[in-house]
Amino acid sequence: MPGQQIAEANPPPDPSLLPDSVLDYGVQLENKHVLSKHELNAIHKFRRAADYVAAAMIFLKSNVLLEHKLTFDDIKPRLLGHWGTCPGLVLVYAHLNRIVRKTGVDVLYVVGPGHGAPALLSCLWLEDSLSKFMPAYTRDRSGLQKLISRFSAPGGFPSHINAETPGCIHEGGELGYALSVSFGAVMDNPNLIVACVVGDGEAETGPTATAWHGFKYIDPAESGAVLPIVHVNGFKISERTIYGTMDNKEIIALFTGYGYQVRIVEDLHNIDQDLAGSVEWALAEIKNIQTAARTGKPIVKPRWPVLIMRTPKGWSGPKEFHGELIEGSFHSHQVPLPNAKTDKEELQALQHWLSSYNPHELFHVKSQSSDHQGDGNPVDDVLSIIPENNKIGQRKEAYAAFRALQVPGWIDKGVEKGSQVSCMKVVGSFLKEIIKENPKSFRIFSPDELVSNKLDAVLDDSDRNFQWDVASRGKGGRVIEILSEHTCQGMLQGYTLTGRTGLFPSYEAFLGIIQTMMVQYSKFVKMAHETNWRQDVGSINYLETSTWARQEHNGFSHQNPSFIGAVLNLKAAYARVYLPPDANCFLSTVAHCLRAKNYINLMVGSKQPTPVWLSPEEANKHCVAGASVWKFASVDDGINPDVVLVGIGVEVTFEVIAAAALLRKLVPDLRVRVVNVTDLMILSEEGSHPHALTHGDFTTLFTNNRSIHFNFHGYPIELKGLLFGRPHLDRVSIEGYNEEGTTTSPFDMMLCNKTSRYHVAAAAIRAGASHNQKVAIDAHEKASYVMHLAQKTKEYIYANGKDPNDTFDTPKFD
Repeated sequence: MPGQQIAEANPPPDPSLLPDSVLDYGVQLENKHVLSKHELNAIHKFRRAADYVAAAMIFLKSNVLLEHKLTFDDIKPRLLGHWGTCPGLVLVYAHLNRIVRKTGVDVLYVVGPGHGAPALLSCLWLEDSLSKFMPAYTRDRSGLQKLISRFSAPGGFPSHINAETPGCIHEGGELGYALSVSFGAVMDNPNLIVACVVGDGEAETGPTATAWHGFKYIDPAESGAVLPIVHVNGFKISERTIYGTMDNKEIIALFTGYGYQVRIVEDLHNIDQDLAGSVEWALAEIKNIQTAARTGKPIVKPRWPVLIMRTPKGWSGPKEFHGELIEGSFHSHQVPLPNAKTDKEELQALQHWLSSYNPHELFHVKSQSSDHQGDGNPVDDVLSIIPENNKIGQRKEAYAAFRALQVPGWIDKGVEKGSQVSCMKVVGSFLKEIIKENPKSFRIFSPDELVSNKLDAVLDDSDRNFQWDVASRGKGGRVIEILSEHTCQGMLQGYTLTGRTGLFPSYEAFLGIIQTMMVQYSKFVKMAHETNWRQDVGSINYLETSTWARQEHNGFSHQNPSFIGAVLNLKAAYARVYLPPDANCFLSTVAHCLRAKNYINLMVGSKQPTPVWLSPEEANKHCVAGASVWKFASVDDGINPDVVLVGIGVEVTFEVIAAAALLRKLVPDLRVRVVNVTDLMILSEEGSHPHALTHGDFTTLFTNNRSIHFNFHGYPIELKGLLFGRPHLDRVSIEGYNEEGTTTSPFDMMLCNKTSRYHVAAAAIRAGASHNQKVAIDAHEKASYVMHLAQKTKEYIYANGKDPNDTFDTPKFD
């Protein structure tokens, strides 16, 4: 194959120089006769065809089969794409095709280097999977012209793999997550194998380093398997990779330490035989592990296979240009000949490069085939390794596998109005029922905080699924608990995009670790929803607890509600933020979110016991509405108020109600309406979100001219942004988390951030004075007195090391 001579430019380490003690851990195989002559020829031609199309996609807008000499007019005005990783991705795809055709095995292909989209798209076109979903991309001249000319151009495929790419469940934009997504995809998919290519640039990331341990959460009796393929081609965009500097001794020692069996594929002059034998060996090892587990004789610590594939970067591309090495160097990372549109020498070099694949031998072109009339179809040899059925790009797991959860009714599981219970305790009991009803389609992905967040009822009937733990091994546990938010998020994404539903509970402060992952996932879901051939998927569900309002024992570092803002910034059609005020409202919200599809759901709550304000039936109505007037805490049921007090969040709503009770005694002439908002998105401007209140409904709830004071769990600036566009915002004041905190008492956290009942009451008095002269006459005196109470309470806390005993007693409105 063109480009093999580059082996000398970047030779692999000599195995003879490695100590036997290291080589013993690597798998030595004889692969010279794995492929027949016919198979070898077919794979060579498939690779040449796919590499040609991939390269052409980066450069050409016309003359896509090189039927005449290239001119500047044949070159795209903007050259975009990444060539360097493409030949390696094509090489793997060719061999996956061959093994699927031979054995019928179910394979998904997850690609870490998502910028290698030309490689995937060229293979999908060759196997005729593009036309199944997008009829315009037929496997002929017309379809090829569209594929090549539209790549990285308006109206065509983007330069990254994305939701428009058949067979794709991972974009690979932000590097580091391919492996964890792959492990999530095979959970509860016992017949599925995910071949996951991890680029050696991606392998440098922290998330990938942790994800290598993902197999320790795979029970081979109930789940499929991941075959990781580390593609070591030595270079990033302008520098060597860490893995590229490691010799075989280091690589084998590293992955042996992780617990894998290692097979190094590096015989560049015999690469197809080498890789074919390695893939067959890997599948045999996987089958042995699964068969043992499924016949009641599981291997205690199975060593799953991993392939380390060494090939030159940009293999088969230009060797050098103007004295600079391209193939086998970082110069091949993106566009090897960036001036081909305007520079005659680069255009000639491109002509030489593309011609080296001999496309007339790979496609039916006019000058070569009268039978096909030059229809551009690939020749039979190219097609002969493609599976007739079970094609990689048409796996239903990637686009049509959604199984809706069986969500039991929650109202009969509600708790008594007027009691004090932990929202998370009640939710944990409900989730236990979800697990019973959905034993193979629901999992919890938790970063080591399940018990701390008081959700441990789910462990009553279902263990954790940690195969390296005797108590959990082989018991089909529904909880994946690993102290890596990245790995939890990746697994959750893979699990969700292959048709199931998951939940991600976390300390509030640390969800931000996976903020960019969540954002990229939401972009994938947006594009998937706009792609007519992809079916629905379950929602991604975040359960945020251990919040700043009750993180007094962990301190300032654990106080950060910024994930709310991250979700608010998403496309409105897919973003949902809920702050249920009590346990019954939380049950309603969880039940709704687990039934919902295609959303990013964020639920913010408390694990500490708090009052249950509403009965189950009242909570159901409240959550359906998204907000309501709480008449029991309002004056005259909230009719004709002087001021509207709004609570959004468990603890801050408690402070609003406590303030209302205090005002009832201290300023009886002040007419207060108390509103609770549980669905944050209703506050956004009319038309900006599907849940947004109409202007009329907003006025009905908050009046059209009375002051509104919001006591908000998140950052005030985020609520200000949400409210922007609502009329008369000059009457609005907002308090929330203001980056104040330490290891202190719960109520002192309210005082620090001006969300205490005293701050709410003072704001209400000052605002109400402008509408009620009876209040105005001594408003300053009363407001000053309230703030004096706040100061005296703070002094008590610092003197006694605790809050006053009655601080969190349920307020009375007698």
